[in-house]
Amino acid sequence: MRLNRSFHHTLLRLCGWYLPFVVAGIVLGQVWMAIAIASIAVVAWHYLRLHRLLDAAIHDRWFPAPEGWGIWSELESQLHRRQRESRRRRARLVELLQEIREAASALPDAVLILARRDRRILWFNESGSRLLGLRYPGDLGKSLTHLVRAPRVREWIDSEPRDDSLGEVRSPVDENLRLSFRLVEYSADQALLVVRDVTRLSRLEQVRRDFVANVSHELRTPLTVVHGYLDLLDAEAHPEWEPMFAEMRRQSARMTQLVEDLLTLSRLESQDAPVTERVAMAPMLASLRREAMALSQGRHQVEAHDRADLDLLGSAKDLHSAFSNLVSNAVRYTPEGGRIEITLEAAADGGATLAVRDTGRGIPAQHIPRIVERFYRVSTSRSRETGGTGLGLSIVKHVLGLHRARLEVESEVGRGSVFRAHFDADHVLAREGDDAGLQDIA
Repeated sequence: MRLNRSFHHTLLRLCGWYLPFVVAGIVLGQVWMAIAIASIAVVAWHYLRLHRLLDAAIHDRWFPAPEGWGIWSELESQLHRRQRESRRRRARLVELLQEIREAASALPDAVLILARRDRRILWFNESGSRLLGLRYPGDLGKSLTHLVRAPRVREWIDSEPRDDSLGEVRSPVDENLRLSFRLVEYSADQALLVVRDVTRLSRLEQVRRDFVANVSHELRTPLTVVHGYLDLLDAEAHPEWEPMFAEMRRQSARMTQLVEDLLTLSRLESQDAPVTERVAMAPMLASLRREAMALSQGRHQVEAHDRADLDLLGSAKDLHSAFSNLVSNAVRYTPEGGRIEITLEAAADGGATLAVRDTGRGIPAQHIPRIVERFYRVSTSRSRETGGTGLGLSIVKHVLGLHRARLEVESEVGRGSVFRAHFDADHVLAREGDDAGLQDIA
């Protein structure tokens, strides 16, 4: 309605403009000349209005509020209204951005915006200066890895694929501070790095580890004494006590194994890196097969296959402990007549994989993410029957973590499970000696 009125008003003004020229042309006998002059004037006037609008738009000038009616007044009115709304939105966005920056600056965690391609620092809050020693504005535009000279941080940021977070890194500002890093790549060009001070949590974790290690160490001696006296008790003098003595010995042995597992976990947690020695895998596989057969006592079919012709680099003691836990779990949770298969294979990325496959009861999918937690039980009654401590897979996780390996689990209820320990190429060595070319282990 408003647009139609503007066009009608413009047409009336044009008619009013042409009418005097037409009358003058009739009087002078030059009608077409008068119309031409009037048209040139109209075109010039429209050009000047258009030039004024374009000049204001190009130089981002404020469009004045229009006066009068007509298509040009209507156009100026629309531009003036849009410009006013745009400036209002821009002011609100600037205000919102300022609020976000103030909130980010108030965070106790360091927040950095990085360029994804070269990890240049685009912005950081005040905690970035406190935790990482960054200086504003001098460090803007510089690479993070040039400013934070921590090899673990550099390797973590440059690695592909990358873990979600990196913890327990010393602050470049204060060696007593422990930091954790988390990188979120939220767009194609930028990433958000969150650095948190975890010093207090680290100290609490150290207190917990020390407490568990000390208590486990102190329990070892009295358990040894109790176990020794139980072995000395003469059940033949009191035959009616034999079931009670047998149960006491069983529980004493279980407590002793629990203490040993806790001490092993404490030792693994205190290690920064494993011993780097060649671990001969052919004897290791033979030993694992013998242990599985001894634990099975003929109730299962146990096979071991060496299909890699590779050895590992690391701690033989720790790796044997981890692999032995995987094998013993397979035997414990596989019904009689089942099959356990231990296989060493070369991986496509140059690494190696040790897989322990069983035909046991399987693990429900909802339990798989938590089975490496301490004392986590898929089935409490089943764990009592098998006599496990609930720490075996935790030991496996820590050992593999020290060797920069990962544990992969596949399981289907009623059909069995596969536990794979995957080692990268840095922890794999070509086999030497008489064991090269060994396939099946009898």
